[in-house]
Amino acid sequence: MILTHVVELLLPLDRRHGGTVPREQIQEVVDTLAERFGGATAFTREPAEGLWKKRILVRDRIVLVEVMVERFEEAWWRSYRAQLEAEFDQEQILIRVTQAHIV
Repeated sequence: MILTHVVELLLPLDRRHGGTVPREQIQEVVDTLAERFGGATAFTREPAEGLWKKRILVRDRIVLVEVMVERFEEAWWRSYRAQLEAEFDQEQILIRVTQAHIV
């Protein structure tokens, strides 16, 4: 059995202050992660629906990008998340990590 980590990035298709994120920008993230970690997969999940704080139904369009890493480097991921938040014009981008066993 091999211990690994599955890292998921929930990337928006719409900018916070208006406008659409070009598909090429999503592809750049996939390419960056594939180059660094040996592979990455993007799953389109649109439209996703979320219920936000003010109880208003907001329709989000997102892409889920997933990568598997042997060692999770939290400092690198924090820095990369901050970079993505600036590039995608977002207050916060969710990156979640789950330990997994390959059997």
